[in-house]
Amino acid sequence: MMRGAALAALASALALGACATTGTASAASDDDDDEAPRFAAMTEADGPFASTYQRYPGRPTALVNATIFDGAGGMIEGGTVLFRDGEVVAVGTALSTDGYDVIDASGKYVTPGIIDIHSHLGDYPSPSVDAHADGNEATSPTTPEVWAEHSVWPQDPGFSRALANGGITALQILPGSANLMGGRSVTLKNVPARTVQGMKFPGAPYGFKMACGENPKRVYGNRGRMPSTRMGNFALNRQTWYDAIDYGNSEDPDRDLAKETLVGVLEGDILVHNHCYRADEMALVMDMAKEVGYRVTAFHHAVEAYKIGDLLRENEVCSAIWADWYGFKMEAYDGILENAAYLQREGACVVIHSDDQNDIQRLNQEAAKAQAAGRRAGIEISDATTIQWITLNAAKAMGIDEMTGSLEAGKMADVVLWNGDPLSVYSRPEKVWVDGALLFDMMDRSRRPVSDFELGQPGEGDVK
Repeated sequence: MMRGAALAALASALALGACATTGTASAASDDDDDEAPRFAAMTEADGPFASTYQRYPGRPTALVNATIFDGAGGMIEGGTVLFRDGEVVAVGTALSTDGYDVIDASGKYVTPGIIDIHSHLGDYPSPSVDAHADGNEATSPTTPEVWAEHSVWPQDPGFSRALANGGITALQILPGSANLMGGRSVTLKNVPARTVQGMKFPGAPYGFKMACGENPKRVYGNRGRMPSTRMGNFALNRQTWYDAIDYGNSEDPDRDLAKETLVGVLEGDILVHNHCYRADEMALVMDMAKEVGYRVTAFHHAVEAYKIGDLLRENEVCSAIWADWYGFKMEAYDGILENAAYLQREGACVVIHSDDQNDIQRLNQEAAKAQAAGRRAGIEISDATTIQWITLNAAKAMGIDEMTGSLEAGKMADVVLWNGDPLSVYSRPEKVWVDGALLFDMMDRSRRPVSDFELGQPGEGDVK
C-alpha cells in the first residue's frame, strides 16, 4: 500500500501507543502497579467487536454434470464441484465422488456465491420507516469514528430475500453517503444469526466509506455549513487527513476513534470505498489519495467511470457500478448503459453492485443487462467474465478473495446451484450453500430462512 512521507514514523508511534494499554479492563500486575493504568480499554490491535461467526453444519457434497462458472473467468461443461468441511475440495471433470452426497445438476449451472460489494441491509432494513434509518450519521461532514456494524439489525428480512432470490452469500454493509467520511463498513456472511458479530465475515478487512460530489455539499450546504461546494468537499477532506497524519506520528496521543480509523486507512489495513459519480472528481480523488498516502480500492456508483477507464486501470481501482441507473440527479446525468463494457474493454476492474434492497436479489440479472449493453455496442464479453463481475472481482475489492469469490480448492464452499443459466431472467437459485452448509433449498420449505421479524406478533387469543 502507498503511504505519505509524513507517515515515516507512524509504525513506531503506534507501537508506543499500544504499550499504554493492557487491552483489557483487568488490573495491572503487582510488578508495575505504580506505572500501569488502573483501567484500560481494548486497543484496535486487540480486535474489539470480533467476529463470532461459526459455520453451520454441512454434508460432503458433489454437484455433478453441471455447467460451472468458476468465478475466475473459467467455464466447465459437464463438470463436478466437490466440497466438504466448509471448503471446496476440487472442481473439474471425471472426479471421484466416493464419500460425497451426489446431486445430479444436469441442465443446471453452478457459480460461486454472489457477493454484493455495496449494500445497506441491516442499516436501512425493511420495513423502511424512520425508526430503521440508521445508515447516515449526518451530524458532521466527517464521521470516521462510526462503524456500520453498530447499526446492523440481523432480523432484516432483506438478508433472507437476498440469499433465496439472489444467491447472495457475502455482502458489504456501508454507511450512507451524506458525509465526506461516513465511517467503517462491515463484511458479513449471509447467514441467520442473533447478533451482527455472528454474521461478521471472519478475517475480512474493514472498509471505509467516503463520498464526494452532490450529497455532502447538499446535506451540509442546506444547513449553512461547510461544505457547500465541491472545493469545500476537498478542503475538508484534506485537512482531516493532515490531522490524522499528525495523530499517527504523535508519540503518545490521546485516543481518538475517528483518527484511529483514518490511521488504519493510511496503514493500508482499512480499504477505501468512495461514492463518486463524475469522472473529473474520481481523478481528483485519486490525486488526493496520492497526496496524503492512501489508495482508493473502489469507486462506487461511478456512472462516468467509462471516461477514465485507463486511469482506473493504471491506479488499480475497481468501479462498483449499476447496470443502468442514471439521470436521477445532475452528477448522474452522463451515465450510459455501456459503462461496464467500456471499462472491461480497457482492462479495468468491473463490479456490479446493488445499493438497493431489491436489486440485491437479482445481481445476476443486472450483470446480464450490462453484458447485453456491451454486446449491442459491439463489445463481446463472455458469460464467465460477466459472472466474475459479481463474484471474484467483488471479493478482490473487499479484500476477501483469498477466502471466497471463486470455486477453487481450499476456498470457502460458498456455492449456488441455479435451475438454469444464471444470466437469464428466468433462472433462480435452486440451492445455496454458505461454507458448505445448505441454507436455502427451493424444493424444501424447511430450508427457507425466515427472520424473527417476519414471524410477526401473536394474534388475538394467542398465548402471550
